[in-house]
Amino acid sequence: MQGSNTIQDYVIRVHSHPAEIPCAQWDELLHLQAHPSPFMRSAYLAALHDSESAVEATGWKPCFISLWHGEQLHAACALYLKAHSYGEYVFDWAWAEAYQRHGLAYYPKLLCASPFTPVPGARLLARSTDARQALARAAVDQAKHLGLSSLHILFVDELDAQALEQAGCMIRQGVQFHWSQDTATPALDFPGLLQQLHRDKRKKIQQEQRRVREAGVNFTIHEGQAIDEGLWDLFYACYCQTYREHHSTPYLSREFFARMQRDMPENWVLFVAHQDGVPIACSLVAVDPRRRQAYGRYWGALRHVPCLHFDACYYQPLAWCLAHGYARFEGGAQGEHKMARGLMPVATRSAHWLADERFAQAVDDFLKREGAHVGAYLDELREHNPFKT
Repeated sequence: MQGSNTIQDYVIRVHSHPAEIPCAQWDELLHLQAHPSPFMRSAYLAALHDSESAVEATGWKPCFISLWHGEQLHAACALYLKAHSYGEYVFDWAWAEAYQRHGLAYYPKLLCASPFTPVPGARLLARSTDARQALARAAVDQAKHLGLSSLHILFVDELDAQALEQAGCMIRQGVQFHWSQDTATPALDFPGLLQQLHRDKRKKIQQEQRRVREAGVNFTIHEGQAIDEGLWDLFYACYCQTYREHHSTPYLSREFFARMQRDMPENWVLFVAHQDGVPIACSLVAVDPRRRQAYGRYWGALRHVPCLHFDACYYQPLAWCLAHGYARFEGGAQGEHKMARGLMPVATRSAHWLADERFAQAVDDFLKREGAHVGAYLDELREHNPFKT
């Protein structure tokens, strides 16, 4: 797919492998965005591909788009031809079923996302507003060119949402739960954070941590290069065990985490739970040292200990964030229970374009109704603020 006068004078290229776009230029674009994340780094996306975690065989066929002026990359996005809706965390199964009932093919569809990663942030990487708008139009044009049912861009930031709306996409709202440092009265450590909570919430957390300690569990914390191959093996065994207990299969291969150890060690912190000296569980947190943000990502346990999940996945990472001056911790997709643990509701956005005008109108009506409910839900949640002020 080459440039056209509808996309200004950019040359547009489509890529079947993330590494076809020069890593340095991709990451330079990423760092220019208002809301970058480690999950949009070139090395992260390439690792998903090279480890065969996100490839055509697993239903994720890359068709990345880049916009160029001469030798300079002006915009790019991670697009995938999807054969299903797994690993997305913005659910459109009902839309696919409606298409099927009417004898229409919903799959394959076009998706712009960081695979298996419900972390909000920049999806349309661009040097300027014009380049972002051109990229949004190019993504829609690509869906039209391939004759696809739809285009979906997940967990976008506000700038992306504006550009995608102008390109004809509908915006869908969602809810996640994040902790952000109170800039007016910042907590200095985890006990200080607990003191900011209402008494009943504080006591519940203290009781949960006490149950973990009374079970003979303690934690070790391993950062960056200190997460050696043996620790990665331990983590992966825990990760796979938890999937097995849910009668499911892990999205990510062991090779993917080997790539993380090799190419992005600075972006990971591992919390290991030991019971009577034996490692029994792991919580893996991604970190952005430049922006002082952390992201709860993966968890697994080899044996059950009551309340261990909460301690490993929320309390230990929050304590680490406070000790290291981090200002934000994102707890992952969904989960009202996170509010009682100091994570507050925030709105998320995704953008959607459907080729069939009848379905597009029906979905647009649905999204308007859903958006009103999400807004009311957010208001209701905020009325139950776990913090004193």
